[in-house]
Amino acid sequence: MSIVRFPRSLRDNALSLFFFVIFVLALIGQSIAGFLRNNEELAQHGMPEQGYLSFVFSSDFIVDVAENWQSEFLQFLLFIAATVWLVQRGSPESKKPGDEGVGTDEDQKVGRHAPADAPKWARVSGWRRVVYENSLVIVMGAIFALSWLMQSLSGTVVMNQENAEHGTAPVTWGEYVVSPEFWDRTLQNWQSEFLAVGTMVAFSIFLRQRSSAEAKPVGAPHTESAEESQ
Repeated sequence: MSIVRFPRSLRDNALSLFFFVIFVLALIGQSIAGFLRNNEELAQHGMPEQGYLSFVFSSDFIVDVAENWQSEFLQFLLFIAATVWLVQRGSPESKKPGDEGVGTDEDQKVGRHAPADAPKWARVSGWRRVVYENSLVIVMGAIFALSWLMQSLSGTVVMNQENAEHGTAPVTWGEYVVSPEFWDRTLQNWQSEFLAVGTMVAFSIFLRQRSSAEAKPVGAPHTESAEESQ
């Protein structure tokens, strides 16, 4: 029996590709389900159906997508930044106690300590290295900010559509972002993301998943962090 061998480029990037594919499938599924639900509601009110593309580019769909994106990227932004300075003994999601802080140039392999195959901006000094050594937080923060802005702008449109249907005055963007409607939608996502990260950090102290990069070796002591297990 022949064994299917995938190209090395696929094997080497399988984790990223897997999550990208299921993300696209889930987004398509969300758009179809939302499209069908929206047309059911329109039919109940005796209104004409909305086309699929019209729905996908509508504020109703965009606000739901952006609302989830901004909470996800905020979760990782805070987690990445917090793990620089905060530790949790025994968790593979944390550095070991005593390693808090940004570390030395030698630890981080930058400047004169950088190997020959290090990224170019890791070998230089000045603003370019500062940007590169904080690039993950910068990009995550930028995506969070853009998603938050997209959520707030599309949410303003949705609220004003609802206000028009009920004969009430429209609101400005500034009024919407301080409204209970906006923060109810926002905080219900934030609290779930923070709970998920916190439980992952805590559960991974005592629980294991063999061969997962997100877990310690099965036989590692509970008080041992991932770096100490290597």
